[in-house]
Amino acid sequence: MPPFSRLAAVILAAGESTRMGTDKALLSLPSAVAPTSEPETFLSSAIKVFSESCCEVVVVAGKNAPVLSPVAKANSAILAINPDPSRGQFSSLQIGLHEILRRGSDAAFVTLVDRPPPQAATIHALRHAFASADESVWAVVPEYRGEHGHPYIASRSMIEAFLEAPAISSAREVRRRNAVHIVYVALDDPLVVSNINTPEDYSTLLLSNS
Repeated sequence: MPPFSRLAAVILAAGESTRMGTDKALLSLPSAVAPTSEPETFLSSAIKVFSESCCEVVVVAGKNAPVLSPVAKANSAILAINPDPSRGQFSSLQIGLHEILRRGSDAAFVTLVDRPPPQAATIHALRHAFASADESVWAVVPEYRGEHGHPYIASRSMIEAFLEAPAISSAREVRRRNAVHIVYVALDDPLVVSNINTPEDYSTLLLSNS
């Protein structure tokens, strides 16, 4: 098992949602995929899903911090702010990972706010795969029909690889360079590869879960 004592979650939510036209973090989530019976947004539902199995949940915001802060606070999540999200998503990842290390966690789920929350069984399967792996495994990544998705779990070694990489890197590039240390877990959960970027994507999600 990769050595770790505290598992956290990092939700990347600093994007400007230009293709969507409105902040994706605050979009209403279809009740069919929401973790509770209460009305949920993409952000609130993600926080609740990860809070059940993580010591802390860190939400990385950018210019949208004033509107995301109440959601994070209401759901007992920690808000970390990327002062310059124009540097790209990888800069937000590094900020989130620095925050969870500062707070004492040494492994983390990583996900994007524009992904519907994964099924509880998916979280359990990824945690089990991570806990069952040996020390050579730095990350456990979900896979649906051959496509890799989110959330994935990064060990301390993978976190350090992310933090040591140049700011112009991407998480995918760093994972590719360390592919020998990654385990892919095939799951029957299409939500792990669902990516909601445009109004059309959102309409499709609503229709398929109505």
